[in-house]
Amino acid sequence: MPNTAKTLVLLAHPNLANSRVNAALADVARQEEHVTVHDLYAAYPDFRIDVAREQRLLLAHDAVTLQFPFQWYSTPSLLKLWLDEVLTYGWAFGEGGTALHGKTLRFAISTGHPAEAYGPDGINRFTMAELLRPLEATANLIGMTLAEPLILQGNNPFNPLPDETLALHAKHYRQALAA
Repeated sequence: MPNTAKTLVLLAHPNLANSRVNAALADVARQEEHVTVHDLYAAYPDFRIDVAREQRLLLAHDAVTLQFPFQWYSTPSLLKLWLDEVLTYGWAFGEGGTALHGKTLRFAISTGHPAEAYGPDGINRFTMAELLRPLEATANLIGMTLAEPLILQGNNPFNPLPDETLALHAKHYRQALAA
């Protein structure tokens, strides 16, 4: 039975034209019939977010995937601004704020450091699960069900991932979007 759930991919990469990983993942997502890929940096180069439009997009979809490169232990700046402005009190949380309750939220993240860099003995000292706690808390606050994150680690200009690794991750991404 085909998937009839609609997924919104909020793509937040400040330089997608130079991104091998996020561009490839966005291309995979665009091939899925039930997926809408919304490139925030293309839509809002001036960082002036149309909150009503974004809220309508969220309401029109059953699931949301935040796709972004992990930068300075967080999201890119436009995605953070989007979260601040779109997930408003009385709409996404707080009294009467149930618009997103029951929808699914997933993270599709790329990192420059390899997996072993994220842990007590790694350069970053914390695991990815620990570093993603603020986003997990956001999902909890707005009543969304958090799906298992898809994290592709260790891609950077000095040591790019092999094509086979990227292709395998893209396959997993497609499967997650189709689930």
